[in-house]
Amino acid sequence: MRTVVITGGTRGIGGELARILEQRGDRVIALGSADADLSSVAETIALTERLPAKIDLLVLSAGAFSTRRHVTADGLERSFAISVLARFLLVERLLPALERGERPIVASLCGVGGIRAGRLHWDDLQLTRGYSLFTATMQGARALDLLGAGFAGRHPDSAVRYLLYNPLFVASGMHRQLGRPMRSIVGAASAVLAESPQAAADRLAHAIDQLPEAKLTALRKGKPVRLTTDATDAGRLHALLEQLTVRATG
Repeated sequence: MRTVVITGGTRGIGGELARILEQRGDRVIALGSADADLSSVAETIALTERLPAKIDLLVLSAGAFSTRRHVTADGLERSFAISVLARFLLVERLLPALERGERPIVASLCGVGGIRAGRLHWDDLQLTRGYSLFTATMQGARALDLLGAGFAGRHPDSAVRYLLYNPLFVASGMHRQLGRPMRSIVGAASAVLAESPQAAADRLAHAIDQLPEAKLTALRKGKPVRLTTDATDAGRLHALLEQLTVRATG
């Protein structure tokens, strides 16, 4: 029986994946916003200290999307804090528990796709200037690419395999964050074209089951894609996230 931890595990793809894995007999710890505020560095670190000493699968599916810029108590842009910094902290702090796991895997749901859209705003990661939902989402997607590539590069001897997984268009209700008329347009398209969270979770579970032995795998709706990342940028992001952690914890 595997021990599985899923952030964003009470709804959407994460919730459906929790249901699938529980039905298989895995011990699943499905975490939602009531369990920890992942926008807080202190709460994220405290969460890692409450989790089991041995973890076989860590699924990172919690994220934040907003048309307005919100700042956390740590002074960070909220979507960056939840989607990027919290995932960095969870993987780094839970690495010893993962190393004790059987064929351990980190699966990060993100916008990976081998695309060039979006970039990291190195001089303004918190997007104090020119914030938009698209800009924040695309910056987060590129940052998560770098986190996956950076982990594989920093831990070449680790048994942990890292999966970057883009489920593409899923009927998750995210369009409700949009203003009019985009909310209606995207909502109508979602009703016709989007995959259900159940189907997306089934596909993700299969990808995890069939994950190759490579340290890093990037998939878009189950199909391999080539990452366009830079080792220097990955190291730079790692250093900046460590600095933000130190600043937030005082």
